[in-house]
Amino acid sequence: QDSESVDPSTESTDTEDNEEQDLGVVEEQRSIILHLLSQLKVGMDLTWVVLPTFILEKRSLLEMYANFMAHPDMFLSITSGSTPEERIVCFVEYYLTAFHEGRKGAVAKKPYNPILGENFCCSWYGSSRLSSQRVTDNSGMGGNSDCHRVCFVAEQVSHHPPVSGLYCECKEKQMCVNTHVWTKSKFMGMSVGVSMVGEGVLYLLEHDEEYVFTLPCTYARSIFTVPWVELGGKVTISCAKSGYSATVTFHTKPFCGGKVHRVTAEAKHNQTGSVVCKAQGEWN
Repeated sequence: QDSESVDPSTESTDTEDNEEQDLGVVEEQRSIILHLLSQLKVGMDLTWVVLPTFILEKRSLLEMYANFMAHPDMFLSITSGSTPEERIVCFVEYYLTAFHEGRKGAVAKKPYNPILGENFCCSWYGSSRLSSQRVTDNSGMGGNSDCHRVCFVAEQVSHHPPVSGLYCECKEKQMCVNTHVWTKSKFMGMSVGVSMVGEGVLYLLEHDEEYVFTLPCTYARSIFTVPWVELGGKVTISCAKSGYSATVTFHTKPFCGGKVHRVTAEAKHNQTGSVVCKAQGEWN
């Protein structure tokens, strides 16, 4: 299924707040978890391990990926940059907003595994200048000529290994993103790690530019008590034509002390080595 077949008149407005109950593990659930963990070994692949439903989210992994586009206004602003330097900075700004919408609660929960051929489609209306809102009907246009529709389509394209294909586009702005992600999860003793293997490519057709980017790892920490989500690793963003690149580092919390959810970013021009942007803060 492609974005051509996503008819906004058949969509329904998303009124789900996706809030999760931020409760600790009750005694009955603790015994189930301990029994499950007793069968696991450090480094074991968890892809096909059957998990109890109380640690699962109410939605599929494909729907969770749609949260990457939760700020369509910032996504649309990328191609509005008048210079390659402005566009790489706008991309970094957008990338730094792409993860916090994925978690509405503090407790880490696993989304449902999509079945082969399963797909999820949604759309937003956004502006590169004005604040935007996720809507699913034509009333979102509001008569604003600078308000454009952003379409998102995700499909589970492989079962062994589990690979998801993601596509997002805005025809009016001549921009689209194509991404493939293989989620590899493993047991790490006190936590669970998930590597998002793959990459995405942002195409800015107006400028004939391609931005290749990677994705961070995800960790579920403190699985014996109240699990919480942490991102970690260094990701890259690069545009071969313009010669600009960026690195975004998600810092994991040190064993003793330190802050959680730290992220730093730096964009530079490769040929001159000049840094055009630095950022730091908390990704969530």
